Amino acid sequence: MNFFKRAWLNVWSKKGRSVLLILVSSAILMFVLAGLLIRSAAVKATGQAKADVGATVTLSANRQAAFKKMQSRTASSKSTRPKLTLTPVKLSDAAKVAKLSNISSYNVTSSTSVNASSYDTVSTNTGMGSNGGGPGSMKSATSTGDTQIDGVTATSLATAFSNKQSKIIKGRGITAADKNTNNVVIEKDLASQNDLTVGDTLTVKETAGDKDKVKLKVVGIYKASTTSSSTASPMSTDPANTMYTSYTLANTFKGSKYAGIADSVTFNVSNPAKVSSVKTAGKKLINTSKYSLGTDDASYQAVKASMDNVEGFANKIVWLVAIAGTIILALIVILMIRERRFEIGVLLSLGEARWKIIAQFFTEMLMVIVVAVAIAGAGGKFVGNQLGTQLVSQSAITTQTTNSSTGQPSGNGGSGLRGGNGGPGSTGQTAKQATDTKLEVTVSAVNLAELGGLGLAITFLSIMLASGGILRLEPKKVLIS
Repeated sequence: MNFFKRAWLNVWSKKGRSVLLILVSSAILMFVLAGLLIRSAAVKATGQAKADVGATVTLSANRQAAFKKMQSRTASSKSTRPKLTLTPVKLSDAAKVAKLSNISSYNVTSSTSVNASSYDTVSTNTGMGSNGGGPGSMKSATSTGDTQIDGVTATSLATAFSNKQSKIIKGRGITAADKNTNNVVIEKDLASQNDLTVGDTLTVKETAGDKDKVKLKVVGIYKASTTSSSTASPMSTDPANTMYTSYTLANTFKGSKYAGIADSVTFNVSNPAKVSSVKTAGKKLINTSKYSLGTDDASYQAVKASMDNVEGFANKIVWLVAIAGTIILALIVILMIRERRFEIGVLLSLGEARWKIIAQFFTEMLMVIVVAVAIAGAGGKFVGNQLGTQLVSQSAITTQTTNSSTGQPSGNGGSGLRGGNGGPGSTGQTAKQATDTKLEVTVSAVNLAELGGLGLAITFLSIMLASGGILRLEPKKVLIS
């Protein structure tokens, strides 16, 4: 009788023991599979973050160099007090950076302010005075207007919209096709207060130059973040008074000398992992004494750090469960062999080779493992989903705590202008993105193949650890005892 047939008859006749082995093996392999699934899902989530979270490189005036230049003027001139002069970004220089590889798109930012003429601005009462505008309001003695104009290439590229803090609720946003037009997108509270809708026109008055009145056409209405007004400073205008236009119109309000320039230009990097190389290449194309390139990949790094922690923990699960499973199965097999000493002695006395006896035990365990892999494959996804959710949540909290304790900035590589067209958001935003990252735990043929391979390895090691007793057995002594 060959050892394959003996193995089958033994597994079938000892149903209770076989069921126990199947249950133990299934539990071990289920946690091994959960670790494999979490690890593969973490790798996939990190790769997806490169496309979804994104990173930016912002070209703006070199404030540090300008400040040093002002200090040198202060030391040489005691009669007058020099002013900090920032060099605006030339669009021709920005076009050079835009041609670099891994730059998917870019957003030109130019901000200014105007005064309301045909409408009333939204007033904010903070207890420290209020800001208001409109045809009959008192104008400030300064050139600062009561309506903020954020000129962009496209609203979809502005951080407030890309981070879902603001969204278009009527009409459309500003696009590249709005260049050299008077189209504008206004906030819903301003629109509601003045009974404005898509297609209407409104009139503003310039604060610079000849202070002409300009008619604007409303092409869209957006809803600003509910937290904008709460975070605004007491002396700032209400966020509802912010309008989005093309950067060309914002430059027109500033004056003719601002044509072809911008406050800053934000470049979207298609592969966040390449943001450092893009910055290095970009510095070679600009005058670093005038301009600076700031990077912001905080959102990507937050998700990547969170997923790296999850992946590392998943690897530990796989190794710990595999080692523990090998030890447990080895102990079970050793006990099983001790119970079958007489059977082994009879087979040895009949001239059966020792390796065939070991092969019989391995075949028996192989039958058990096949069933256990099927059970683990069915339950591993559920265990993986539960563990993955807890790991992502805990890892995101750990990442946020680490960044807060080390004072690591979450990044604002943009211009820093009110209206949020600079870098992407704050620590809370990046932490939320890390927390919102979901692991798509799916059982694939590759995962089952890996599980089967680990199951065979665990079985082989456990049988090898237990086979020492078989090799030392003497059939005569076994049968006499």
